[in-house]
Amino acid sequence: DLVAAPGYGARRMYQAYLAAWSRHVDPVLTGPQFAVLSAIRAYPESDQSSLAGAVALDTSTMADVCRRMERRGLIERTESPRDARRKILSLTDDGAAALVEVTRRTRRLDAELLAAVPEDRRSEIAGLLNTLGAHWEAVAERTSLPGND
Repeated sequence: DLVAAPGYGARRMYQAYLAAWSRHVDPVLTGPQFAVLSAIRAYPESDQSSLAGAVALDTSTMADVCRRMERRGLIERTESPRDARRKILSLTDDGAAALVEVTRRTRRLDAELLAAVPEDRRSEIAGLLNTLGAHWEAVAERTSLPGND
């Protein structure tokens, strides 16, 4: 039954979310880029590798995301004084301004996305989505599923 298939529902939600993000938040700045900007603000003077884990990106994807944001003038990457291989990330003035504006728009989108849910259940539903996301990531990392031996 297609309606009961969780992957189908998740894919529909993800596609709708990307379209809503592009239309209502920012057509250029991506969700992962927003997550990186937020993490840089939350953990100043952190290195690129450490922040990759905080935003659930592998290190090569993180490097690509950071290069694009650096080219746009949103972040600066500097060598760590202790280890030249590590890149310390910081927000530029343009990056800080973009973060403020995108955060405002994201909060408005979040509220609208949960508007169909009774107000007293919105936190519960958002938590459930995050729990499912973490579980699905763990399933994706497995080499086999139960019963597929």
